[in-house]
Amino acid sequence: MSDEAAFEVKPFLRSLTHRPGVYLMLDARHKVIYVGKARDLKKRVSSYFNRTHAAPKTAAMMEHVARVEVTVANTEAEALILEYSLIKRHKPRYNVLLRDDKSYPYIYASTNAKFPRLKFHRGPRRGKGRYFGPYPSTRAVRKTLNELEKLFLIRNCSDSFFSNRTRPCLQYQIKRCTAPCVDLISEEQYRKDIDAAVQFLEGKNKTVVDTFVRRMEKAAAAKDYEHAARYRDQIARLKEIEARQLMKRSNNKDLDILGFASNGAIHCVTVMFIRNGSLIGSRDHFPRLPGETDKQKILNAFVAQYYLGRDAPAEIVIELAIDDADLLQQELTERVGHKVAIRSRVRGDRARWLQMARANAEQGLSLKAASNATIRRQFASLSEALSLDEPAQRLECFDVSHTSGEATVASCVVFNTAGPVKSDYRRFNLSPAAGGDDYAAMAEALRRRYQRVKKGEVPTPDILFVDGGKGQLAQAMTVLNELELDWLTVIAVAKGRARRAGAERLFRPGESRALELAPDSPALLLVQQIRDEAHRFAIFGHRQRRAKARTTSRLERIPGLGPKKRRELLRQFGGLQGVIGAGVDDLVRVRGISRTLAETIYNNLHVENQ
Repeated sequence: MSDEAAFEVKPFLRSLTHRPGVYLMLDARHKVIYVGKARDLKKRVSSYFNRTHAAPKTAAMMEHVARVEVTVANTEAEALILEYSLIKRHKPRYNVLLRDDKSYPYIYASTNAKFPRLKFHRGPRRGKGRYFGPYPSTRAVRKTLNELEKLFLIRNCSDSFFSNRTRPCLQYQIKRCTAPCVDLISEEQYRKDIDAAVQFLEGKNKTVVDTFVRRMEKAAAAKDYEHAARYRDQIARLKEIEARQLMKRSNNKDLDILGFASNGAIHCVTVMFIRNGSLIGSRDHFPRLPGETDKQKILNAFVAQYYLGRDAPAEIVIELAIDDADLLQQELTERVGHKVAIRSRVRGDRARWLQMARANAEQGLSLKAASNATIRRQFASLSEALSLDEPAQRLECFDVSHTSGEATVASCVVFNTAGPVKSDYRRFNLSPAAGGDDYAAMAEALRRRYQRVKKGEVPTPDILFVDGGKGQLAQAMTVLNELELDWLTVIAVAKGRARRAGAERLFRPGESRALELAPDSPALLLVQQIRDEAHRFAIFGHRQRRAKARTTSRLERIPGLGPKKRRELLRQFGGLQGVIGAGVDDLVRVRGISRTLAETIYNNLHVENQ
């Protein structure tokens, strides 16, 4: 992501995602001084700003950091590959850099030998046998080799060492090798092990995984739980090792992938740059089109203005077909001297790139919306729209969540002029009497909260929002009248026609006519943000309460995922943690899991961390 506005740390950190990705530290001259990979972007990047660093290098680096940019990845493996390519490109001052321009490392299998071995290889690929790669780093190769030796018991010794053994070495004693050097395994059986390892490196791992699954189930049926647990761990390792070289599989072409996200008032177009088949980075753009909320019109304007002013790559991938695409392709081809194709209906790797670009656009939109300058403008706009005597400084919003009256939870979220104040968020586990009755639930939550407000135990908000229409507004006013707090400014936020974002209606006490703000109004954007945050916080609390009551697997809460598919997921990934750690592409490989269902599973298992 990128933005020319002043970099403000707190709103930036609050809006970061918990998904994996890469972060870039830039100095005041916009030069990249450090590139890092994170399993959890929010936790990793926040750690740089929330503590004093003992390491002199890190402390020195943070003195020069003027801005941070992030690129979201689907999996940690993809983030690792992107990190490597960005370090190679930028050569950041504070990264450990290679002193020469070495080629990518490979894994070499001497398949022509009687008892083949797997080994690390860099340089010309002239030997007889198979080469697998390239890998993003030597660390990735070493780790993969280490795990393959554990899984398939393949020898790792040199040929000279192997040919001169008279008794098994330590590797055999610790069950890391089957000792083919002293004929403790037949050539035929060893060949099966090396073939399984080669199949896995080729990506034909389904058979290998199924074999371990059968062994695990057989051991469990025989009550050999120690071996069953070992096979379970091996399955998890197999899934972890499996790294599809997505970053090196675009046929060495130059492509731009455009992702789009919008909240009605702010639009974000992320351009991901792929050069020679590798992702080299991304940049966020925020086109200004007052009053325009149509996705296709925004993309039409952006593509034409963006690429007619610069060199275009051989291919531009966008999620919607744009107007005059043929004419634009012709013009760009003449300008840059090579054929330019604009495509919207894509499959395979391009579709996965497009999904990643969308995720980065959503992240960029979130960061943009959370900047302090934007929020201050939103607060000022809201105060003006509501004709307040003084500008609002503190907002509270309530929402209720339940499933057919079960485990009813109400949420209270708080915003100030710096954004969400999460330390002041509160949830209310409501009594069974309020179950299924949204009005009674809202009344109970407000009564419990504003009794404390009246006593001075918590700050008084300038505006109280409740999610709902006139009915919820009446409940709020009844409670506030009882507590003699009816002087508070209260707003009920009702969803618009067809429940479409941007058409919300605001109801105020004593006014029969709803206030409707323009779709691109900063005030409406702020109302949407606090309403959506209250909704998210309530749903999360409800799910936690319901799960605690049922003591069931999180997979059971995912719509469309029946018992057979849940069982297959757990078998293939060796348990729930394996499923949680898998990306969408990994989930799709499981029998019966479509891409749509895989995305639903991924989103449900990660929504609580967003």
